[in-house]
Amino acid sequence: MPIFYYYPYGETLMSEISPEELGERLQTDENGLLVVHIRHRDEFDDWHVPGSVNVDVYDELASDPDEAKDALSHLPEEKEIVTVCGAGIAAETATEALQEMDYNAATLEDGMNGWSRVHRHAPVAADLDGMLVQIARPGKGCLSHVLVSDGEAAVFDPSHYLEEYEAILDEYDAELVGVFDTHAHADHVSGGTELADRHGVPYYLHPKDALAIGATPIEDGQTVAVGSLDIEVIHTPGHSEGSVSFDIEGVSLITGDTLFHESVGRVELGVEAGIEDSNVEQNAATLYESLQRLQDRADDTLVLPAHDPGSPEPPVTTTLSEVRERNEDLGRDREEFIQELASDIPDHPPNFERVKRTNVGQESVPADELAELELGPNNCAAE
Repeated sequence: MPIFYYYPYGETLMSEISPEELGERLQTDENGLLVVHIRHRDEFDDWHVPGSVNVDVYDELASDPDEAKDALSHLPEEKEIVTVCGAGIAAETATEALQEMDYNAATLEDGMNGWSRVHRHAPVAADLDGMLVQIARPGKGCLSHVLVSDGEAAVFDPSHYLEEYEAILDEYDAELVGVFDTHAHADHVSGGTELADRHGVPYYLHPKDALAIGATPIEDGQTVAVGSLDIEVIHTPGHSEGSVSFDIEGVSLITGDTLFHESVGRVELGVEAGIEDSNVEQNAATLYESLQRLQDRADDTLVLPAHDPGSPEPPVTTTLSEVRERNEDLGRDREEFIQELASDIPDHPPNFERVKRTNVGQESVPADELAELELGPNNCAAE
């Protein structure tokens, strides 16, 4: 249930709901719950809790909350309302106004900042001698994975919320033997080095992306064992120079930001962050060749990317044959592919330059600034 407390500006009883509880409620009680963003329309369009609505009264709440009541009064009275803004401050005022109108309302604690830290996990139905668990971060569209076999475990593309991965290791009573990043991410700060240091195990990252960071290098064709399972490294540059994919026993293919289910990785982020000497056209051509290599895998191989453009509910999986049918980029010839990726540049992930530099080891961000640095949509797909 929401946490109740007295609002300091008056005697009105206010309430908060934690991001974790909201995530659970959206899975089990979405019909009785309505999430209302009071942010500006463009901010809502860029990034919001799935299934929510937008009532743009941000300016009114700042100047005179009573002016917002007319727009808020059109919300359904039978619903429990959860108000949302960027950090939860303005939404508190909206909740107060709603409660004054006898609505059952609460504020999302820490707003979209809080929603960004929610994680969910579920097993992947893969025919492996072990267990593959997918961790989704719906507020960022991020996907990471934990592989468990014979009491050993490996973590792929972890966020910096390490307690999520520690809990899975405990759940499966597995000893961590390695942490892998498919590339130096541009939308979130990796927890890979910290998790590896905590357990005294290697942190694997391709040298092209480990520019100033202590990582165990991996190269194309290399095999790393986790329990009884072999992980094959496939160098698939293009999205970044050090992008790799991981083939687990020919059954599951962890593709990072090289290949998504309905798109491919964008090719200009490393160039614009000032950490790559190539240009966008060269990266697009390189990515085209990398994708050809991945398409040589078996049709029933499960494709497990590092992002989903929506608000992913794990497990997010599909087969390589289905990706070929759904993904228009894989049907383009080389010249069309290069032209499309080099000319159609979508909005960048927020703060991508600092995030990218942090993940290659060129910048250090204090722990208390990480959440704000990552705030916003991932925008790592080319389309």
